[in-house]
Amino acid sequence: MDSNRYSEGKLWLDYFKRSFDILLSTFVLLGGLPIFFLIALLIKCTSRGPIFYSSMRLGRNGQLFKFWKFRSMHLDAEKKLAQLLKSNPELMLEWEIYYKLKDDPRRTVIGKFLRSTSLDEIPQFWNVFCGDLSTVGPRPYLPNELETIKKIAGEETQAMLAVRPGLTGIWQTSGRNSLTFEDRVKLDLEYVTSRSFLFDLQLIAKTIPLMVFPKGAF
Repeated sequence: MDSNRYSEGKLWLDYFKRSFDILLSTFVLLGGLPIFFLIALLIKCTSRGPIFYSSMRLGRNGQLFKFWKFRSMHLDAEKKLAQLLKSNPELMLEWEIYYKLKDDPRRTVIGKFLRSTSLDEIPQFWNVFCGDLSTVGPRPYLPNELETIKKIAGEETQAMLAVRPGLTGIWQTSGRNSLTFEDRVKLDLEYVTSRSFLFDLQLIAKTIPLMVFPKGAF
C-alpha cells in the first residue's frame, strides 16, 4: 500500500478530524479539571512517585512523541517487569502473546481502578490538543514494538504509521487487552483501510460505555 497516496486521498478527513480533536480535547481538559485534581490527589496519597507517567511512542510517520498518562504503577515498574518475567515462565508467555499482564503486580491500588476505567489515559487529551494523537486511530505503539509490527503488517506498516494514532480505536472496542498483540495490529490495519468520520463517531460511542462498564481492560 502506498502510504503517501493513501494519505493524500484522505486529506479532507484529516483536516476535519483535526478540528474535531481540538474542540473535544479543549472541552475535556477544561471541563475535567476537578476530576484531574481528584485523581492526582488519590495517586499522591496512595503511592510514592510522580502523578504522571510518560513514555516515548511512535506517532504519525514514525515520529516519536512523549505520551502522557496518570501513573498507575509503582516506581521502577520496568525493572520489576524484567525480574517478574525472568522468574515466572507463565508470565513470560502471557507477555509474549499480549504484551500485557492481566494481574500485573506492579499496579498501585488506585492504578488498578484507573486502568480498568481508562481514566489513566485522560492526560492524553493534552497529546490530542498538541496534535500528537487523534481521538480515534491506531494504537500509539512503543518504538521497540516496531519490528514485531513489521512482521505482522508487512508492507502495510508504513500505511498504518501514516495515520495519526488515537486515544481509542477499533481494537479497544473489540476486546481490548484480551486480544493478542497480533490481533490488535490486524484490527488497526482494518481501521486504516476503512476509516471515516462516521466510523470514528461509532467507535467513540462504543468507548464511553466501556469506561463505565469495563471489560477486557487491565
